[in-house]
Order: sequence, then structure tokens, then C-alpha cells
Amino acid sequence: MRLASLLLAAHLLSAVQALHFYFQSDEKRCFLEELPSETIVEGHYKALVWDEPANAWKTKPDLGIQVNVEDLNSGHMVVNTRGPSEGRFTFSSHEPGDHNICLNSNVTGGWMGTEHIKMYLDINVGSSKKDFEADTEHVNTLASKLRDLNKKVADIQREQRYLREVEAEFRNASEATNSRTVWWSLGQLAVLIGMGVWQMRHLKVFFEDKKLR
Repeated sequence: MRLASLLLAAHLLSAVQALHFYFQSDEKRCFLEELPSETIVEGHYKALVWDEPANAWKTKPDLGIQVNVEDLNSGHMVVNTRGPSEGRFTFSSHEPGDHNICLNSNVTGGWMGTEHIKMYLDINVGSSKKDFEADTEHVNTLASKLRDLNKKVADIQREQRYLREVEAEFRNASEATNSRTVWWSLGQLAVLIGMGVWQMRHLKVFFEDKKLR
């Protein structure tokens, strides 16, 4: 989730160390990082090679970078990976203490000679995994509540659509009933008028007969 990613970014920005350094391609550079236990660390590196003809630092596609991270207290190698000239590595400290972060290139010298390398390195030390897991659990709880709320809103919308349909049917039935009532009233009125006319004619004929006699 996007919210979880934002929380992770906020934690990682809590302690950021950015630096750059120079070394030869046949050298290894190491740094000590003292970490508390259960802490997430993310590293981002980018290596540039000096281009003598161009007199500039440039990327080199075939340049590889070896990254090793060792927990000095236990002697355990927590990271042992080789990547391109620009990449990332992530690890978690299990015990508090010093961690040795080493970087070197895949060029070891020899008949090809050494190359001058400029390395950019960002070390982002985040919060403990327990805190991150707690935040993730909180985010999951919020997401669950949001899903429940969306479900209730959908139920309300369905009920409103049903009520509108019932109202439309009732209105149509009422209009049809009113129309029939009007025609029935007109029919009754016509019958009454007809009966009145018939009675008047009948009475007229009756009185005329009486006068003749």
C-alpha cells in the first residue's frame, strides 16, 4: 500500500548518511556502522569511472560492485552481493553492535591496469523492525476499517437505488389509478346526464298525455 510505503520512507529518512569517496579499482573500501538491534538499513551506491580522454567522470556499463556487510560481533555475513555500477542493498541488524560495510569493484588490475573510481554512497538507517511492524499493523487496521466503510457506503447506495425504484413504481401505479379514477368519474357523470335527459323527456311526454285527456 501507498500509505505503508510513505511510512517506510519516513522511517528511513530518520537517519541518513551521504558521502562520496575515491579509490582505485583494485582497492576495497570499508566503513563501520554502529547499529541497534532489529534495525532496517538501506544503502544506495553509484560508481563513476574516470574517463581520461573525455576528462570527466562517466558510468561504465561493465563495471560491477561487490557489497559485503559483516556483523563484527557474530562474524555473520549479512550481505554478500554483486551488482551493477549503481544499485541498492538492504539488511537488518539482529544484534546491536558494529557492522562492517565494504565495497569493491570487479576490476582487480593486472594487464588491464587499475581505474580511478568515484563512489557515491547513501546509508539510510531506519527505525527498528518492531516499530515498523507495529506501524504496518496499524496501517492494515486502517485499511480494513476503510474497506468496511466502503462496503457500508455501497450497501447504502444499493438501498437508495432500490428505494428510488420502488418510488418510481408507486408513482406510476398512482398515476395509472388517478387516470382510471378520472375516466370512471367522467363515465358516471355521462350516465347521470343521460338518465336526467331521459327522465325529463319521459316526464314531458307524461304531462303532455295528461293534458290531452
